[in-house]
Amino acid sequence: MIKKQFNIIKNTGFARPATLLVKLSQRFTSDISLEYQGKTINLKHSAKSIMDIMSLSIRPGTKFYIKAEGIDEVQAIQLIQDYLYKEKLINY
Repeated sequence: MIKKQFNIIKNTGFARPATLLVKLSQRFTSDISLEYQGKTINLKHSAKSIMDIMSLSIRPGTKFYIKAEGIDEVQAIQLIQDYLYKEKLINY
């Protein structure tokens, strides 16, 4: 199991990032979830996951976690991290 912390730096709506996080998660066999302020959302539940992520109202300057558990957990976390950085939602 891998759990990685991220800090949002960009003030944008989270609809597009939520959609892409769910799409990226679908590529992997690992269980992948997002944790924010004591709530956990399974990213592999498609439309429900997108709405659940958006309902969290993740804001710039706040931290959240992505957790992956399974055979391809390392690749999953790396791809998600790369995506968030590329979209300038996080920094290293």
